[in-house]
Amino acid sequence: MARPSPLSAAPRPAWRAPLARTVTVLLLLLLAGLIPLLGPSLALDGTGEDPAPGTAGIGLLRTVLFAALAIQCGELFGGLLARRVPEVPDGGPPPSWSGYAAFAGTVAALGLASIVATGNLVPGRLSDMDVGGLYQTRDGALALVEVNAFLVAGLLSRSRRTALRALPLVAVVVAEALRAHPVTELRPLVGAGLTLVHLTSASLWVGGLVYAVRVGWRWRASDPRAGTALLALYARVAVVLLAAVTATGLVSTVRRMPPDTLFEQLRTTAYGRVLLAKALLMVVVTVLALVARRRLLRATRPRRRRARPADPLAAFAPARVEVAVLGLVVAVSALLTALPVPIRWGALWW
Repeated sequence: MARPSPLSAAPRPAWRAPLARTVTVLLLLLLAGLIPLLGPSLALDGTGEDPAPGTAGIGLLRTVLFAALAIQCGELFGGLLARRVPEVPDGGPPPSWSGYAAFAGTVAALGLASIVATGNLVPGRLSDMDVGGLYQTRDGALALVEVNAFLVAGLLSRSRRTALRALPLVAVVVAEALRAHPVTELRPLVGAGLTLVHLTSASLWVGGLVYAVRVGWRWRASDPRAGTALLALYARVAVVLLAAVTATGLVSTVRRMPPDTLFEQLRTTAYGRVLLAKALLMVVVTVLALVARRRLLRATRPRRRRARPADPLAAFAPARVEVAVLGLVVAVSALLTALPVPIRWGALWW
């Protein structure tokens, strides 16, 4: 039997894998930050629409806010699923990110509140902001609710009571749903209800996957089967969450864009172009989720008795890519909320 080559047998340096992961994370964070910063000019190019003041800044702040919300929701959701794993390996769950996410969410909510306090304009100096006026307007009150909710979430981030930690996150979701649909809109409660379900499902979906991948990576050495079991539990619920995100997104789109003008708006308006980009990213995410689910089935249910056992960590490769693409989806969604609905299509038709 031929001996292995010394080059192929040499172990890889231990520092390469952490360095590669760090570089990948930094590149994804950079790309997610560039989407709200450069996205408005690219989406508005050739549409004849005027950019709204501070669209790039608002998009970046909402990206941070949505990501912070998803991380915290995912830890609560993933923690509940982890308790159903039969045998939890030694070492327990990975370190919590909820405290850091709550801090980031507070900073983003404060930035958005400062814009509301300036009449939905980017403040040039502190004297431009009417902080006291926030209590007198609907948008200002909702902005303050989000700031206070993230502060409370940070204070409760180390609590073991899941229901108590979930309360401020519910307040953020409700405030964001109401903010997205002003009272001047036709049937604002219908739109707020759709956004409530959409944002809740998306936060659990994105955050839950991030948590499941982190836990699986932590358990990979001691018991990789436990991480696969957790990812399988998540996958069962993720199907329902994906269906809810897709259904509410479609209905919300049809409410804003009548069917006879839908394809034209997707091509000729900034809002439609960004919406189309989000839809394409969702298709990629769905394909990755199907690939991960197929590998999960191979790892947990071998078809033949004499078949070679599948690698229990094989499903985490597409899951990690799915996390990366979902990060782009969050950034595109935040940019979508910052872009105004096109003027000539602005009125909801039902």
